[in-house]
Amino acid sequence: MSSTLLEQTRSNHEEVERLERLVVQDLQKEPPSSKDRLVQGHRVRHMIESIMLTTEKLVETYEDKDGARDDEIAALGGQTATGTNVYSAFYDRLKEIREYHKRHPSGRLVDANEDYEARLKEEPVIAFSGEEGNGRYLDLHDMYNQYINSKFGERVEYSAYLEVFSQPEKIPRKLKLSRQYRKYMEALLEYLVYFFQRTEPLQDLDRILSKVWSDFEEQYADGKVEGWENGQDNELIPSQHTVIDLDYYSTVEELVDIGPEKLKEALGALGLKVGGTPQQRAERLFLTKHTPLEKLDKKHFAKPPHNGKQNGDAKSTHESENAKEIALTEAKVKKLCNLLDETIERTKQNVVKKQSLTYEEMEGEREGEEANAESESDDEDGEIYNPLKLPIGWDGKPIPYWLYKLHGLGQEFKCEICGNYSYWGRRAFERHFKEWRHQHGMRCLGIPNTKNFNEITSIEEAKELWKRIQERQGVNKWRPELEEEYEDREGNIYNKKTYSDLQRQGLI
Repeated sequence: MSSTLLEQTRSNHEEVERLERLVVQDLQKEPPSSKDRLVQGHRVRHMIESIMLTTEKLVETYEDKDGARDDEIAALGGQTATGTNVYSAFYDRLKEIREYHKRHPSGRLVDANEDYEARLKEEPVIAFSGEEGNGRYLDLHDMYNQYINSKFGERVEYSAYLEVFSQPEKIPRKLKLSRQYRKYMEALLEYLVYFFQRTEPLQDLDRILSKVWSDFEEQYADGKVEGWENGQDNELIPSQHTVIDLDYYSTVEELVDIGPEKLKEALGALGLKVGGTPQQRAERLFLTKHTPLEKLDKKHFAKPPHNGKQNGDAKSTHESENAKEIALTEAKVKKLCNLLDETIERTKQNVVKKQSLTYEEMEGEREGEEANAESESDDEDGEIYNPLKLPIGWDGKPIPYWLYKLHGLGQEFKCEICGNYSYWGRRAFERHFKEWRHQHGMRCLGIPNTKNFNEITSIEEAKELWKRIQERQGVNKWRPELEEEYEDREGNIYNKKTYSDLQRQGLI
């Protein structure tokens, strides 16, 4: 029965209050893992957006631009064209209610609490690429390809790019004024904003970026924006980007091999004409090797533009606006990089680690991370979810899956001498031969624990080997009765058996 405007207003107020209670109820629960924390954040964000939409409807209703709310209140008070009649208005309203229930006799009673409680169990779908690892790492490969294939970038490794992409102030200013650089920065900003919205859904990004814009306006007006300081508008780019060192070239033919584009850039940097065939360009550039620019014929220099100051002013204004937009984009990128500082560090470490792994190890590591991501918990006292039965590391958490595979901890070695005790991994198995458990077992068998018995885990094999060793020793075996010597008071030497017999007879 939400046909009336006042009933709709009441219903909207109720919905806002219910959603506010749900937000409080949801945030009071501590999520057990980072994935659950991310899902909770997006769920709360959706509820907040619903509150904002409903609030906008309420504001529009209370503004009452069309006067519908005042008319409805007046009608409830019994005001009609003929005058005020409260009873007539009451019975008309009662008649409408009865007719409604006659038309809908079997209407189902809907419990609003069930619908709202179901929102607490929703799991919003959050799209991450495989490289992003459920929001733990950045995936900047597209931007990296643009960077290394551009004039403003350098051909570096992906790990080195992660160190420099957040430092646009290191790029020469003149290279930033190109359309290519602007598109690159806009794509980088778009990705960082999209990633931040997925990983930090409860952050007010619009407020953060508006603060960046206000600070930027003040700094740019004072010429204090890093990389865009005043007095650098006409600064030339470094020679390594345009000017060619002619000392390395002895003939025009060698210059032709450089390519027409580089020759054009080098001529333009010197103010010379850039047209003609590659041969003509190389000849024109080669003239500057032995002749200073001041002594060159004027026919080699480019002509100034025909339209004088007006076109120059218009171009300067356009470049200034373009530079300001690029500088603002850089400021936003740097702010987002500061907010995502921990994620960038994790990405660097992950890239370095992946460079030392094979494909199989990377797949195993990914499976282990997915399993651990579901069970990761900040509560150290809580039970640790370990479906792969990985050994526990020094931090009280399961070790990474790639480390588990590297040390072969999935291999079981049993030792019968140690009482059928199990050792996991080759390293632990080899080390146990010198440990107390194995030494005690060998002592109980009456066998010395020497290197000859390494890799022997069966009791029967140990006894057999000890028997063969004794047989091999033969006459060299130590016999104390015959070989142990004793000396009497007179200096006579006897073996142990003879000395014992004489001593019993009282002869010594």
